[in-house]
Amino acid sequence: MMAVEAAGSLSALLDDAIARHAAAGHVALVGEFGEITYAELGRLIAAHARAAREWGIQRGELVGIVASRSPASVALFFGLMRAGACPCFIEPRLAPETVLLRMRAVGMTRLAVDRDNEAIAAPVRAGGMDVRLLTPVEGEDLPGAELSASDLAMMQFTSGSTGLPKGVLLTHGNLLANARGVIAHTVLTPADRLLHVMPLYHTNAVNNQLVVPFIAGASVALVERFRAEEVEGQLARYRPTYMTGVPTMYSRILPHLSDPSKRASLRFLRCGSAPITVELHRQIEEAFGVPLVVSYGLSEATCTSTMNPPGARRIGTVGTVLDGQDVRLLKPGTTEEAGAGGEGEICIAGPCLMRGYVGAGAEQPIRDGWLRSGDLGRFDAEGYLAITGRIKDVIIRGGENLSPQLIEATLAQHPAIRACCVVGAPHADLGEVPIAFVTLRAGQHAAEGELKKVVGEKLSRSYIPDQIRFVDALPENSVGKVDRKALRQLV
Repeated sequence: MMAVEAAGSLSALLDDAIARHAAAGHVALVGEFGEITYAELGRLIAAHARAAREWGIQRGELVGIVASRSPASVALFFGLMRAGACPCFIEPRLAPETVLLRMRAVGMTRLAVDRDNEAIAAPVRAGGMDVRLLTPVEGEDLPGAELSASDLAMMQFTSGSTGLPKGVLLTHGNLLANARGVIAHTVLTPADRLLHVMPLYHTNAVNNQLVVPFIAGASVALVERFRAEEVEGQLARYRPTYMTGVPTMYSRILPHLSDPSKRASLRFLRCGSAPITVELHRQIEEAFGVPLVVSYGLSEATCTSTMNPPGARRIGTVGTVLDGQDVRLLKPGTTEEAGAGGEGEICIAGPCLMRGYVGAGAEQPIRDGWLRSGDLGRFDAEGYLAITGRIKDVIIRGGENLSPQLIEATLAQHPAIRACCVVGAPHADLGEVPIAFVTLRAGQHAAEGELKKVVGEKLSRSYIPDQIRFVDALPENSVGKVDRKALRQLV
């Protein structure tokens, strides 16, 4: 643990950790591609760092990555970081205009792509961006850039509740602090192996599923993509000691489990990013035969702030506060603490807090050193936190944050719509799904399928409302605003 605390940058720590694990002969990555040792991973990261330097990337510069899940993508990310850049995975399969919108919103001008996503290069380049198929450059092993804990290390796109693209800026110190806390809670060692099934553009997929195991010397089984029906076979093939997913993933895996012997290597499961019911929690533990460790965190606080220890998990909670972080419950809209056993807004302080948002008009959620999460919670006597509600509007669908305002703005472009409001509705599989309430202009008509198509053409598939309900008028509160709470009660 001292190495994590003493290192000035994540890249410096990774260089040391990878060299140490390489000397011990440990494997870093496994998958359909075979095995990548720590020695090979270190050489690949250094080669991508050389390529980044030849590209002329400046210290702290934002660089997007559109790439498939592969050892090359992983090495590219850490190679860019080693060269001093601030890399950011962007969701593959997005329309070129959406990629351009995101890049322009945060002032990003460079994009690295792999061969699987090379088709996006030309239209993004035509939009004025510097796009390259970045390949490793062999040569003398140069030292990494001289970076400190305050240098930018990673950016994460998030829409939050505004619907406007913005980036969460994370420093090397942020990533180090998160890694320290997670390693202490999970007690990872080189004997561990993670089954990596989450998308690389998710904060957990990088911070907790690449950074953390690489520092600990664990190996990562990097599969091509998540397919529920293939997970049990992957568990049998790669023999991981743990895996991480969102509740929706686990609920989809359950019907495909048939042979307990194929899951015998597991010592725990991790779950986060979205609420999980007590019933589903128990079903997962019964099916897998190991503890399910539920955690809580936000991209704005790097990744994880509370987690259930694998040996002392408490169902119905998101665990205890990680080392180095300060989590308090404040009465909403005030700086007054909720008091013992009281409910309050979950507020986070400490070295994991992001530098801030980047993006036009992005309101900074950190005030007086506290990140206001918008979530409500309550601590029990032993320090376990339970999430009791949410005071923000974000819809969490299968672990993905959706902005209702973004869906509303898209629907409002249809000429037949006079007004609309989108809220989250409970869903047995996905946790929440968007439901749109729509009022039409006099004499106008629009079919539900037509409006869903409008959303699907402008936004990713996850934003398409599960239902569109036509109403004569939207309910309003005493100050004339649409009463979202009343609509939530309807669903």
